[in-house]
Amino acid sequence: MAGPRRDTRGIVEARELLARVDFRRREPAPELRSHIEHYWLIDWDLTEPYASHVVPHPSVNLVFQRYGDEVPWAEIAGIGLELFTQKLAGRGRVCGVKFRPGGFRPFAPNRPVSYWTGRRVPLTPAYADPGPAPGGDQQATTGRPAVMSPPRTRLDAEIRHVVGPDDEDARVAALDAFLLGLAPAPDPQAAQAMALVDRVRGDRSIRRVADLATAEGVSVRSLQRLFAACVGVGPKWVILRYRIHEALERAEADTAALDWSALAAELGYSDQAHLARDFTATVGVPPTAYARPRR
Repeated sequence: MAGPRRDTRGIVEARELLARVDFRRREPAPELRSHIEHYWLIDWDLTEPYASHVVPHPSVNLVFQRYGDEVPWAEIAGIGLELFTQKLAGRGRVCGVKFRPGGFRPFAPNRPVSYWTGRRVPLTPAYADPGPAPGGDQQATTGRPAVMSPPRTRLDAEIRHVVGPDDEDARVAALDAFLLGLAPAPDPQAAQAMALVDRVRGDRSIRRVADLATAEGVSVRSLQRLFAACVGVGPKWVILRYRIHEALERAEADTAALDWSALAAELGYSDQAHLARDFTATVGVPPTAYARPRR
């Protein structure tokens, strides 16, 4: 597989953020790359608070965090449906695990990944179950733990091992050790979902769910069930989200005269107005206003 992505897709005002924090992506151990896209590491030491904004990817994240002198902690961040905003102040550190879309399912096989969508759940020992899902999902469990996690004492120590060292290689090694220790079982459905999302991300001819279903020789309903179980959002959401990511990155490039009409057609929109509507609903400002130079 190729190394971690180098683009800024999903980061709103990426240059502003990267001027304030030290942001890096690192590869996981080879044994984990089939499930994990990359690790992301952020350190900051700010004299003034700053609010970062991200248009979420169709990925579950496992996030280890330390803010100032607070006790470090970790959480499972399901796919966010809205613009994610995080206020950063003082000194802090975050070490994140970005699972490939579909890659989290083997680590939490007792629930469909849609169960975690919209949730941010503290990582607790004994594979804790956070309770009913949003929207009243009462799907019966199998009696197995909902999320893999080691016992409390060991978990606290492993969280400290991840966010404690100043040495970046040591943090990556601690993430590798933590995830390898969970030993997820192979899941053919998750592997299929990961391949389908990769296709959506890389193939611009896939503009509708029906296009993907036809290309794969399956029904639209089958795709929807697979994505709910293994990705956490529907295939239509994934297609639209990758469109907005690309539009956001083009706008971030601050080109002299970005042709929004041509970009809308390139991304599969019927016209510029539809792109502007989706962009504004997701990012919070119209695309032309976002692309306007800020200095």
